[in-house]
Amino acid sequence: MQDDLSSLVVALSKSGDFEDAAARTLSAMMGLTERTIAASKYAGRAKVLRSMVHLRPAGGYVKLAILEQGATAVQSAGSTGQRGAPSLVSATAWRSVVQHGSPVFVDVTLGALKPYLPQLPDKAEEPLPGSFTSQESRQSFLSRQASHVCVIPLRALGAGIGGMISLEADSPTAMGQDFIWRECIDRLQTIAEVAAPYLTGLPFRPAPHAEVDEYLPVVGKSMANLLPILNVFSQQEESVLISGPTGAGKSRLARWVHSRSSRRKGPFEVLELLAVPEELQMAELFGWKKGAFTGAVKDSLGSIGRAEGGTLFIDEIDKLSLKAQAGLLRVLEERSYRVLGDGAGDRGADVRFIIGTNVDLREAVRAGRFREDLYYRINVLPLRVPSLDERQDEIPLWAHYMVTRRHKEQFPQGQAQLSPEAEQVLSGRAWPGNLRQLDNIIRRAYTLALVEHGPSAELTLSSGHVSRALEYEGATGQAESKAAASIPTALIAAAQAFIAEAKRRGTPLDLGLTEALVGIVLGQAVQQMGREEAFRALGRENLLKNRNHHKVLKRELEKVEALYKELGEGPSPFAALLAENEAA
Repeated sequence: MQDDLSSLVVALSKSGDFEDAAARTLSAMMGLTERTIAASKYAGRAKVLRSMVHLRPAGGYVKLAILEQGATAVQSAGSTGQRGAPSLVSATAWRSVVQHGSPVFVDVTLGALKPYLPQLPDKAEEPLPGSFTSQESRQSFLSRQASHVCVIPLRALGAGIGGMISLEADSPTAMGQDFIWRECIDRLQTIAEVAAPYLTGLPFRPAPHAEVDEYLPVVGKSMANLLPILNVFSQQEESVLISGPTGAGKSRLARWVHSRSSRRKGPFEVLELLAVPEELQMAELFGWKKGAFTGAVKDSLGSIGRAEGGTLFIDEIDKLSLKAQAGLLRVLEERSYRVLGDGAGDRGADVRFIIGTNVDLREAVRAGRFREDLYYRINVLPLRVPSLDERQDEIPLWAHYMVTRRHKEQFPQGQAQLSPEAEQVLSGRAWPGNLRQLDNIIRRAYTLALVEHGPSAELTLSSGHVSRALEYEGATGQAESKAAASIPTALIAAAQAFIAEAKRRGTPLDLGLTEALVGIVLGQAVQQMGREEAFRALGRENLLKNRNHHKVLKRELEKVEALYKELGEGPSPFAALLAENEAA
């Protein structure tokens, strides 16, 4: 063993990247496991299938390397030629690794997991409470012929557990037994500890050029490293947890996962919890029967029912009430739910869940705002989306995509572009609002370009257009008073855009549609500050006192919807807010 370790250390010291270090580490572990099998009662009746390095620090998976039996080089997740989807380690096993800091032995056939706790021998034989938290994990392993799995923590220097290493073996005759893991676990742990600094510290090999599509039209270097992992996630049935700042593109990634899953022919449903009042969350999730509560004038399918056979993306999961959290946990564990007011019994939930959040759910658990059991149930396949500021190479590419998309709406055969100077202005800015903020700036700069040049099939956005667009929201860091002073300029630009559209189309554009401005301002304020605070800030506190603000908000938002419909823009950014207001 000492000679093997010395050879491994020498080999690791020569590794130039994560992939090479992973191949050397996993090969050493599989070799040790094979020798242990050969010396055991399972000789000739068991075999090692594969091993994997799972790098998943606090934010989620960042790399997954797989070494199949007989191979000399690892495959990255989602790589060409990979034989099926890898069996990712269950949420319960990962939870035990994090909580105990020790290995876990998995008997897949029985669905049992045991932590290796030599310091507590009385607990060494106790299975983990709940074992597999879902049948998806068990079926995933069985589909890969893995009957026994060993999971070993991977510790990053000074940063706690940064991942794990899993070894999968096929030994049906060892069902209900510990297999050979206890005989070699100490040596396997030693290999993991020796390799950990290399596996967590070495750079990744450059990712191959990623194909773009309608859901991800831009893929930079950092996202190119994450997409292979997300591609593996798409092939699973387990829940995916996508975390990242607001506006970073979590919804796009959720659609991307759905489009590559076995459920891609089914519906893709989105539940934006930010737009659903707490008292309506259960109804929106599970649906209701007529008369189930005040206002339930007809039967309605909930989000789960509408997503039947497909995927449900629940965004802002931290906004879910504790009561609704308990209901969602039951759905995830039992795959059944009950429609509100329905006495006919439970319904099956044939739905794949993707969860989005922009907060630290572990902190929410510690604060008592989020159920710990639900957190571990949705944290099976976690991935963190980098902010746009962390994806600097994507900024000009996204800007080009956004201005082209905008221009094609008015001039299908035309071309719009940004000048190199305009791209430099955008790349030199911070983007706390991420893609959503960038899109707003591009829309504004595009309008300013139309004001200056008039409707034209060929249009170039200059650095001046972009700089002025940034000024309107105070993005240049100037005082808010300067931004406020730009309101008349912005209104003139909006008027010019309205006139340009009226001149372009063959039919009249009703001047009354400009009344939608009130609804746009009110809708933006409600989304940013909340309903009551928005009405107070905009001088309509009297409507709150008279309880007329719901009707006013509905009336103004309907004007916005009418404007968007007339312009062929599709639903407005306030469509969910309007639906919420009507439900209230």
